Amino acid sequence: MDSLPARHRPTANDTVNADVFGAGDRVAVLLPRPLTIAYDYHVPEGLHLCAGDIVRVPLGPSAMSGVVWGPGSGDVDAAKLRDVTARHDCPPLPDVLRRFIEWVSGYTLADAGAVLRLAMSMPEAFEAAAPTTAVALAPVLPDIRLTPARTRVLEVAAGPPRSASELARQAGCTPAVVAGLVKQGALVRVSMAITGPPPPNTVRPGVILADDQTTAAKELIERVRAEEFSVTLLDGVPGAGKTEVYFEAVSQAVETGRQVLVLLPEIALSAQWLARFRQRFGVDPVVWHSELSRGQRRSAWRWIAEGSAKVVVGARSALWLPFPDLGLIIVDEEHDASFKQEDGVIYNARDMAVVRARLGGFAAVLVSATPSLETVANVGRGRYLRLELKARHGGATLPDIKVIDLKAAPPPRGHWLSPALLDALAETFDAGDQAMLFLNRRGYAPLTLCRTCGHRFQCPSCSAWLVEHRLAGRLQCHHCGHRTRLPDTCPECETKDSLAACGPGVERLAEEAAALFPDRRTLVATSDTVAGPKAAADLVSRIEQREIDLLIGTQIVAKGYHFPHLTLVGVVDADLGLSGGDLRAAERTYQLLYQVAGRAGRAERPGRVMLQTYMPEHPVMAALASGDRDAFLAAEELAREVACMPPHGRLVALIVSGKEEALVDTAARELGRAAPRVEGVSVWGPAPAPMALLRGRHRRRLLMRTLRDIQPQRLVREWIRRARLPKKVRVQVDVDPYSFF
Repeated sequence: MDSLPARHRPTANDTVNADVFGAGDRVAVLLPRPLTIAYDYHVPEGLHLCAGDIVRVPLGPSAMSGVVWGPGSGDVDAAKLRDVTARHDCPPLPDVLRRFIEWVSGYTLADAGAVLRLAMSMPEAFEAAAPTTAVALAPVLPDIRLTPARTRVLEVAAGPPRSASELARQAGCTPAVVAGLVKQGALVRVSMAITGPPPPNTVRPGVILADDQTTAAKELIERVRAEEFSVTLLDGVPGAGKTEVYFEAVSQAVETGRQVLVLLPEIALSAQWLARFRQRFGVDPVVWHSELSRGQRRSAWRWIAEGSAKVVVGARSALWLPFPDLGLIIVDEEHDASFKQEDGVIYNARDMAVVRARLGGFAAVLVSATPSLETVANVGRGRYLRLELKARHGGATLPDIKVIDLKAAPPPRGHWLSPALLDALAETFDAGDQAMLFLNRRGYAPLTLCRTCGHRFQCPSCSAWLVEHRLAGRLQCHHCGHRTRLPDTCPECETKDSLAACGPGVERLAEEAAALFPDRRTLVATSDTVAGPKAAADLVSRIEQREIDLLIGTQIVAKGYHFPHLTLVGVVDADLGLSGGDLRAAERTYQLLYQVAGRAGRAERPGRVMLQTYMPEHPVMAALASGDRDAFLAAEELAREVACMPPHGRLVALIVSGKEEALVDTAARELGRAAPRVEGVSVWGPAPAPMALLRGRHRRRLLMRTLRDIQPQRLVREWIRRARLPKKVRVQVDVDPYSFF
């Protein structure tokens, strides 16, 4: 027991009273592990610490890095405390970030240490990087034989020092040429400190804004200048120039010396956004997402912590970066489901971005053409300001949307494109324009079965059918990643050539389109084929250069792309997202289809959208066809209000999971018996989750609904504490669940 540190629960006061601690003091250190408490340590001679310092401490027989959270509790004999080993050579975690970690922990019911781990994802950055070795032109050039390659190297080397590989790349030669010049003394090796990224050039002029854009930009600029908490919804139709408007707010924040964070739902696929930023500010922003190398992430984390990164664009994980002087957060496509973290610490980055802005006392901007009902409700309650851009920029018009009733005009048997959509595709190609087919289903077919015995190929670890990827010759689970070769015979009855693909995926659409339009160049875009920034940039380039006539894609093609020659969008299965009984099914389907429709006609030529559906009378289809978005949102909000569902009520989901199904059922029943019996609170379940088996774990769900004025966190804590749960069962808490899989 002597090897274990004393324990201390972190509180907000610890972070506010950021004392300096010297030799002999005790400090509470929060570790990035699933712990609700901080551990007490002793400050040794020669070390001075402050709250927020990242330190190295012993833990049992090993050591790990943690954060000084404040003074120790004093409950344990000082003689039993272990010493802090060292303080890392990096800036401390800012006070606002530490308070944010505590707030998120309390709201989501996640352990404080687990939340801290999100902010300590780059331990390599805790120590300053060693200077790199560069090469520069020698003060006195020796008498050497010059070749064209050597001459180019020496001309480039006349500039600032740079790495040997960079010098060779800029001179258009091999690294061996540079190495040879170093050996002969024409180039010398120098030590070069790693510098931060160049700041955005806010003096560069942006695009000329229309009157409504100018009005919106001025309002955002004033909110940044105020340096106080506010939330603004920038609500504009697709192609209205929302990005250019909030770039003005970015410019204002940078001019006043503050840092800016822009959250995008799919940063790895946002090649066009990055190009627009570069055009506006003359440099690239600092980027943060999972596709970066460890070295790139290390540099980015360090630049952000030191304050030299002025604008950061990233996925939801960028919310946890250690900004010392954050002055503006922008959440682009704020409605997007990608902002919800479903594993580990479960949170919605959009909502937590607003919280971080409130704690830091600065402006947050939410941007969308289809704002979420939660955001719309906050506008209605007067919490958020709404700025509207109702027209497309540069004279472009919104596309005409037509609903195709597949009951009245179905495709031929074995095909998926209706006659009306085929005619529209032919007309578009004849006019020299580009078209897009949208189907939110990867692969060739969502289900493969045996015609002889009816056997269906199911994932062994999930309650999901295996999706056929014919081009890769495999069956794959899109939930756990399980893969198997596409067999020639049925594994159940061993009949050969009896397997049938059921339903279409994008690969099957591409096959049909190739047969119908053999002279047209087709490209399939999914997360399988567009993996990372380089592939996304190549996709954008090929479409902009008109190397592609027909783009066939899933939801990744719906997010913000601007293709000026794309004038037709065909949605193959508009009903796909409406099944399953999801609370947000209609809202999310409308948002997705509206965003997809927004890809058409974004330049001079008008666009049109064709929605294939078996439910033309559905409110989603009617709203899209009529263009009356606000009436649809009002009807959805009224239905939620009647049912006391978000945003007019609160939901908390409990997901019980484990390897042994019997234990999971026992735990779920125990939770059901221990459920709170409080007025204004309803509990449903336990029931099998729609995905009852996921990655080899059996899953059951319980759902608690409360009135909007009831804070559910205390009720849930007491609920779980009352239940006697088996140790091999895990209970995850999802406050404000977004999906119900």
